[in-house]
Amino acid sequence: MKEIKENLEQLRNKILEVEERLDFSRLKAEIEGLKAEAREPGFWDNPEHAAEASKKLADLEEEVGFWEDMKSEVEELEQLASISEHDSDIKKEITQRTQELEKKYTKEEFRIFLSGPYDKSDAFITIYAGAGGLDAQDWAEMLLRMYQRYLENSGYTATLHDESRGEEKGIKEATLEARGKYAYGFLKYENGVHRLVRISPYSSQKLRHTSFALVEVVPKLQKLEEFEIPESDLRIDTFRSSGPGGQYVNKRDSAVRVTHIPTGITASSQSERLQGLNKDRALEMLRSKLFVVKQKERKKELKELKGDNISAEWGNQIRSYVLHPYQMVKDHRTDVETSNVDSVLGGNLSDFIDEEVKKLRE
Repeated sequence: MKEIKENLEQLRNKILEVEERLDFSRLKAEIEGLKAEAREPGFWDNPEHAAEASKKLADLEEEVGFWEDMKSEVEELEQLASISEHDSDIKKEITQRTQELEKKYTKEEFRIFLSGPYDKSDAFITIYAGAGGLDAQDWAEMLLRMYQRYLENSGYTATLHDESRGEEKGIKEATLEARGKYAYGFLKYENGVHRLVRISPYSSQKLRHTSFALVEVVPKLQKLEEFEIPESDLRIDTFRSSGPGGQYVNKRDSAVRVTHIPTGITASSQSERLQGLNKDRALEMLRSKLFVVKQKERKKELKELKGDNISAEWGNQIRSYVLHPYQMVKDHRTDVETSNVDSVLGGNLSDFIDEEVKKLRE
């Protein structure tokens, strides 16, 4: 029973450390402030603000409640252990429940480290084919499928908003929206160049080929006022949706591309049947992209963020996927690697993403 008590004490101390790190006194004050605001007459006169405040209140209550429930259960087990030291059945029950709590803590520990202002937000993932021609376009499409499967397997909702097909195979560019709590917090570590080495299926001589694709992840902003764009800075073009075809393809020019004239940054959407909805989606993505640029501008000039600053070519890769002459996926930032390439391309990215989150503990 002594070992059990020590384990419970360690777990309780970890939870108390979480409360201190997340500043529970501040979070509880914020909860009370939001509750008071919700009780005020006319709270729902501004539905957008009210919905946002209600969501924030629910998220904060869930966050605080989760750790307080954990602490209460640990304290209950500590009390039970102190009065039942010689009861073997109760000792077995306490041991089992303690192990379950430790697993629960380990599984949810990421909450401590993903506490940035946008870590809980939805995210936009844009994939660009880089150096490598037809092989690179095929590689970009393989990455698109990989992220779609990762999101589906992880309980997120994945929506393909834009897809620019290659002339023969693959894609030149595509944008996914990932919806779910902590989507941006986890996926932001996928930002960067991804390198593929394989025997090219498009080489008549069966030569080994290296392809590159750039992955860009930005948070979906909840408040439009966080980054308003003057209409004079925008160019809006419509075009016909491209895709594999089928009965649901909209034959009208309902797809929309929005260009931010001062920077040349673009965002497109063709997932909706109505042009107005596609415009709204494209503007959401553009705001998110420009917000990231604005954040970086504090340290760098805008010209350093564009052009070849992060080019999808040799020397810039964050992760390599080697299919020949051996099988290996290796992350060059964390040194996490696996020979099970098919599993990774099938969406099993947890080992790579979790290791990036763990680095925040250091």
